[in-house]
Amino acid sequence: MVKNIIKFTPIYKERVWGGRAFEEVYNRDLPDSGVQYGESWEIVDRAADQSIVVDGKYAGKTLNELWIHNREEVFGKGLPSVDSFPLLLKILDAREKLSLQVHPPEALCLELEAEPKTEMWYIAEASNQSVIYYGLQDGVDEEHFKESIDLGNLEANVKSFPVKKGDFIFLPSGCLHAIGEGIVIFEIQENSDTTFRVYDWNRLGTDGKPRKLHKEESLLSIDFKDNTPLMGCLENGPLIECPYFNVDILTLKEGDNTAFKKNSNFAIYIIVEGSVRFGDSRFGAGDFFLYPHDEQVNSIEFHADRKSTILRTTIPQVVT
Repeated sequence: MVKNIIKFTPIYKERVWGGRAFEEVYNRDLPDSGVQYGESWEIVDRAADQSIVVDGKYAGKTLNELWIHNREEVFGKGLPSVDSFPLLLKILDAREKLSLQVHPPEALCLELEAEPKTEMWYIAEASNQSVIYYGLQDGVDEEHFKESIDLGNLEANVKSFPVKKGDFIFLPSGCLHAIGEGIVIFEIQENSDTTFRVYDWNRLGTDGKPRKLHKEESLLSIDFKDNTPLMGCLENGPLIECPYFNVDILTLKEGDNTAFKKNSNFAIYIIVEGSVRFGDSRFGAGDFFLYPHDEQVNSIEFHADRKSTILRTTIPQVVT
């Protein structure tokens, strides 16, 4: 076993739009056989939800404990001076559409008592008809949009974009968006849990009642000029570089030995598909691990037992 990798216990979240993909696709043991799980929080540092280290030197410690007490040792130098680890990484299983929603831009968060959330999606699984929703149709202005909220017919006014396995989408705070049905997504985001729902497709929540909508907050938060997502498909290289996180992708053929070059700070690795070995540890689809700060190592070498895809997430160093 590679001694210095850090693995965390996932936290599963029931969602009205969820399913059982974590069990069916990733062979996980879920807490309750009768629950539809929509999210698996893999790396999280929030007051009510803490990732806990599985084993090794830091076994039993929370992510927040590592961030507060072992920051330079585990994460490195030049990182944001904040009280919580600044990212949240999760897997989403959308058997049904998610609500049409928006996350507020940073400039409005104090007024709205909210948190900003810029995020990236990587499509791990998708049906032939899968789409994501992003922005408004051409010719739909803010006033028309407000009217369609009141009339409950938003669907015709929102753009949809077909997606397939291997696509990535960047979603800045302020964009109007939703995940369509039949999709499994790896999500990398700012550490935020603020979502303003605009429209919920006229469905009921798990309690049998309509879920709360946030019309006023949504209208304040939506960037009505942002109607086309940054999206694409790439096998190797940088996917997203933004002020909050950088995400790179590495695709290996069966039998490949390939190195991910790195700087000395930590990185989080996600095995999106396949099976790889790192040292004498083996990782399969859906596995996450953190490789800590290491000034002696400038690359991480993986061996692929079969075709595999790996995402790497890092945080840009703060320029002083």
